[in-house]
Amino acid sequence: MDLQKITPWGYGLLLLGLVLAPFAGAYPVFVMKLLCFALFASAFNLLLGYTGLLSFGHAAFLGGAAYVSGHVVKVWGATPELGLLAGLVSGAFLGLVMGWFTIRRQGIYATMITLALAQMLFFACLQAPQTGGEDGLQGVPRGKLLGLLDLADDRVMYYVCLAVVVLAFLLIVRTIHSPFGQVLKGIKENEARAISLGYDTQRFKLLAFVISAAVAGLAGALKTLVLGFATLSDVHWSASGHVVLMTLVGGMGTLSGPLVGAAVVVLLENKIGDLGQWLAQASGIDWFNSLGESVTIVTGLIFVVCVLAFRRGIMGELIAWLQRAPKG
Repeated sequence: MDLQKITPWGYGLLLLGLVLAPFAGAYPVFVMKLLCFALFASAFNLLLGYTGLLSFGHAAFLGGAAYVSGHVVKVWGATPELGLLAGLVSGAFLGLVMGWFTIRRQGIYATMITLALAQMLFFACLQAPQTGGEDGLQGVPRGKLLGLLDLADDRVMYYVCLAVVVLAFLLIVRTIHSPFGQVLKGIKENEARAISLGYDTQRFKLLAFVISAAVAGLAGALKTLVLGFATLSDVHWSASGHVVLMTLVGGMGTLSGPLVGAAVVVLLENKIGDLGQWLAQASGIDWFNSLGESVTIVTGLIFVVCVLAFRRGIMGELIAWLQRAPKG
């Protein structure tokens, strides 16, 4: 089956569905939250799935940019577009600093460096008076985009959020399919061979780190505008674990995998209680009513099943199946 013909149609239908979602009864704020995490997972996938660098500190970019963007908009009174730009730049800067230390080591040592640096940022956010401590940065106004679009309207905010996510996703797609992206794939497959061909792999890995962190920072800044707050959960190590889970469940090294993985994880976290109530009513088993209190257990079980039975993730297995299907 020709994937090159199917893929544009798939993305087109997804975009059409997202455009029509507010008119179909979908709650705009929830869908915007899902879009932010999908962008976050796509940024992480650029680093892990296409460069082969595992970061356990990506929450630093999401949460750090969320705080910076919220502070710029709320305290400095900046416009929302400047807040998003501040999140993008701060994410890139954090990526430059973290990447500079990380690329000098390999394997588990590089991964632990990302975790250690992210935890340092977490405690800085916990202690700094500008972040609000355990209460977080509350009451971030949405403002007016370019002085024209009132983002206080959820529907207007939704389409602005969708446009930003689509443009950022297109940037990731362009990066992956560029000569630069091909070098990143070569580094992931065989770094020694890439070095023998004359490529400065350290520079390429650092640039990949910065791009991934910048897009993750944009996702964090957008999330702050959507929800109106930034909290410690955004910069906690568990957020890094969540993005790893999203990427692996959806399909590492695929463009659509992080989108699907983010949708699965976010829907589970927010809708599993409703599913439990429905199952309890349908089966008459009261135990299902407590399913909403066991989100981490259910998520963990899904992760174990995916690792054991679908090692390439949902979209990875689907793409592999389509490739095996006869053409015609």
